Amino acid sequence: MKKIITFGEIMMRLAPKGFLRLSQANNFDMVFGGSESNVGVSLVNFGSEVEFVTRLPKNDIGLCALKEMQKYNLGTKHIIQNGERLGIYFIETGVGSRSGKVLYDRSNSAMSKIEPGMFNWREIFKDSKWFHWSGITPAISQSAADVCLEALKIAKDMDLTISVDLNYRSKLWDYKCDPKKIMTELTSYCDILVANEESIKVFFEIKSESNEKRKDYDFEGELSLSLFKKIYIKFPNVKKVIFTSRKSISASYNKWKAILHDGSKLYHSRKYEIKNIVDRIGAGDAFMAGLIYGFLNYDDDQKVLDFAAAACVLKHSISGDANLVSLTEVEKLISDDNSLRIER
Repeated sequence: MKKIITFGEIMMRLAPKGFLRLSQANNFDMVFGGSESNVGVSLVNFGSEVEFVTRLPKNDIGLCALKEMQKYNLGTKHIIQNGERLGIYFIETGVGSRSGKVLYDRSNSAMSKIEPGMFNWREIFKDSKWFHWSGITPAISQSAADVCLEALKIAKDMDLTISVDLNYRSKLWDYKCDPKKIMTELTSYCDILVANEESIKVFFEIKSESNEKRKDYDFEGELSLSLFKKIYIKFPNVKKVIFTSRKSISASYNKWKAILHDGSKLYHSRKYEIKNIVDRIGAGDAFMAGLIYGFLNYDDDQKVLDFAAAACVLKHSISGDANLVSLTEVEKLISDDNSLRIER
């Protein structure tokens, strides 16, 4: 089985218990997670072989993060352990009319200090078929962006399929740089692009020509097609573009759907109403993992999109960053056989 490679930063996640605000907290629940490691864990749960590439501090906290990944059978043999600190993020869980909040403490993390030449990418990509990265990694430092470019050039040369989730984070990109220039160059190497309207507007200045107000949380066909056309013109290597759309009725109740364009045809996922949300952190990563699994295992893009959407929806029911669901559970939701009876 050829491997999937994901590359990015894993962090310590600290969250007050229940729905307490950060200002009320006396203790925190701790887990480890990050966009690309979350994708990797999901794929492992679906039966894929995945290696996660990152840099960790050589201390007890770094060891905890490493053991957490190994617990889920995520490959760790290419991880470097020689940095000084692990990035941290605090999450205040939203409820009702109060939205969630994320606070980063990741400056000078081991991953932000990576440099070109630290990873042997040709060895890492040997016997691999897919490389996944996200827009979070180049947002943490110029050197991290440089390593992304280094990896992408070699992945393309070795004929791996390359996917990116743009993952725009307004609280990042705080070093002196031009995000548009960086992300345009990096994305030019990609085959699969996952985005939303905000990210392509911020990174690529691509937006719809229409001023038509969107109905509810749905996509207008004509509106979205104009965006796809502009993306394909700007990025000739991109073969498929996937957009997600979310409408938050409250922190606990969202509406969600996705669309996929294969260069000629548009596919729509089911429109999901997600109620009683436990944790939406990592839902986009669950969707990304579902896409990667789908593209590698299905010939039908509608089936790919349906699988990814169902994986994303299930993640909303699971606390923590990782989507700890099985292939069978995703398939049950797709088939509407998601019985709420206890399985015995």
